[in-house]
Amino acid sequence: MEIGQVIARKRDGLAHSREELAFLAQAAAGNQEAADYQLSAWLMATYLNGLNEDETAWLTLAMADSGERLDLTGLPRPWVDKHSTGGVGDKTTLVLLPLLAACGLTVVKMSGRGLGITGGTIDKLESIPGFRTDLTPAEMIAQAGRIGLALTGQTASLAPADKTLYRLRDATGTVACIPLIVSSILSKKIAGGAEKLVLDVKCGSGGFMKTQPEAENLAANLVRVAEIAGLSCRAVITDMNQPLGRAVGNALEVLEALDVLEGQSGRFPDLCMRLAGITLAHAGVAGSEEEGRDRAMAALAKGSALAKFDEWVSAQSGGQTRVSNLRESLILASDIATIVWGGPAIVASKVDAEVVGQVAMRLGAGRSSKDGVIDHSVGVRVLVEVGDRIEPGQAVFDAYIGRNDAKFDPSQLLKAVS
Repeated sequence: MEIGQVIARKRDGLAHSREELAFLAQAAAGNQEAADYQLSAWLMATYLNGLNEDETAWLTLAMADSGERLDLTGLPRPWVDKHSTGGVGDKTTLVLLPLLAACGLTVVKMSGRGLGITGGTIDKLESIPGFRTDLTPAEMIAQAGRIGLALTGQTASLAPADKTLYRLRDATGTVACIPLIVSSILSKKIAGGAEKLVLDVKCGSGGFMKTQPEAENLAANLVRVAEIAGLSCRAVITDMNQPLGRAVGNALEVLEALDVLEGQSGRFPDLCMRLAGITLAHAGVAGSEEEGRDRAMAALAKGSALAKFDEWVSAQSGGQTRVSNLRESLILASDIATIVWGGPAIVASKVDAEVVGQVAMRLGAGRSSKDGVIDHSVGVRVLVEVGDRIEPGQAVFDAYIGRNDAKFDPSQLLKAVS
């Protein structure tokens, strides 16, 4: 088989065989001869002509098999994972993983870095002094055996085909292709050893899917392809029209996750409890989502989720950082600008997540290109949410300003509120 034959078949709108997609994944992983421009040509042909569900499932499995698969044999079951399609202020993983582990699940997860306005879990965790995001597969398994959870960035050995194709998709304008999105997400979950998966598909101005029909289409495709590929999956669609929680920015979001684990209430912790309930029910350790939510809330109230978070941070920072010194260890920008409402009293109908995310990105909390440098200390604290009454002179945002102070325009933040 030659890569040119595979490209031509999809160029002509024909369906691939399982063998062709296995060949393509091996080529992307560097195990078969193929140049970047040839893989890029196939990506564009796929963007234009699509993949059916069987093709998408075969590509998913082939990408998972392009490198090493984690073998979680011997770890307590069930083995679960969660994935969010990303959004502004989405630090759910930081709360949900220790919560699930405290409820008896084993969670082994690969996470990514942020690009644009959607933050990345790896960037958030790297604001914690000493926190390692480069665990080897053996280290992940050993840690999960000790404390019930482990998280790392994407490694060279797990789903290497996805790493290549993702890079080329970004460069060739083929990111917004549902079969390629689905295979990218699911291949990493399968390679990571998950048996049960819960997907949080964000919908709104601050997410990748802007409309409900788009989000529903992605969620349905993810679930169907996962089942074909042998991965038991649930998907929920959640709101990303306003920032999730009060903090947008890496160290700020770690602090908010800690607040939630210490008992803070609100819209963000409510979502964490909902996702925990769904996951515990899907994993079969709770009889219903309501029972799962009750178990998660009990773990939060007893402090066992916070204790698990402490174990996790300590394990991946080599004991350098613990919950007891986390607030003092995180570095926040010292220049804080408070933005006040200058208009008449209103009840907020919108706090636009996209606008807030753009401001945070320009401050340095996000990156506009893959090689951009993150400033973990900067970001935006959102002091109002939809439904709040806002009075003249009331503080609506705090902006934590660092090296990119020249790019900060307070009036931009006020455009988020109406």
